[in-house]
Amino acid sequence: KKNKTEYELISEIIESRQEKKLTQAKLAELSGTKQSNVSRLESGEYNPTLSFLEKIAHAMGKELEIHLV
Repeated sequence: KKNKTEYELISEIIESRQEKKLTQAKLAELSGTKQSNVSRLESGEYNPTLSFLEKIAHAMGKELEIHLV
């Protein structure tokens, strides 16, 4: 079961990708991964590493920020 933070992150990734008009395949290419990994990330089936999330963020011209509150 995914928690609120995971859902929010997945939603942000999907929104950012769509705003940039990137397909999953193009985002995968830009971030050096496979389209299936992007698909699994967006569907919540994948528990990504921080380095993977950084690659995804940078491929979309974004920075990854993590906060403890």
